[in-house]
Amino acid sequence: MKFIIINGPNLNMLGQREPGIYGSESLEAVLQRLRDRYAPKGIQIDIFQSNHEGALIDRLQQAWREGCDGIVLNAGAYTHTSVALHDAIRAIAPIPVVEVHISNVHQREAFRHTSLISAACSGVICGFGTDSYRLGIEALAQMHES
Repeated sequence: MKFIIINGPNLNMLGQREPGIYGSESLEAVLQRLRDRYAPKGIQIDIFQSNHEGALIDRLQQAWREGCDGIVLNAGAYTHTSVALHDAIRAIAPIPVVEVHISNVHQREAFRHTSLISAACSGVICGFGTDSYRLGIEALAQMHES
């Protein structure tokens, strides 16, 4: 199986940006830990991060063209603003997309309580720190076993 983890704006700053909310582990360390965990299980994990909305849309469409088996998407702040990402997720169906967030967005500012992409996703995981990515991969793997 081939999954891709797509990360949106400011996630390249993970480990440095507000460690009280997002933790002190770098994005590279999180993703390497996931690759090490899932490679022996035959799951290939590709990664992509961009601060640009159009690049995220391009990568979603590329994943569809490549025949990707599932996507873990942390769209960052675009979660709350992007109809374009919502439409891109719908356009690549039937690839399952799991929306993830490191923090529990429902315990934060009110503007973070609304996701414009959730309705297009297969599921949502939030509030488990960087372990949200692992839970997203587990959810995708479970979907493929069913």
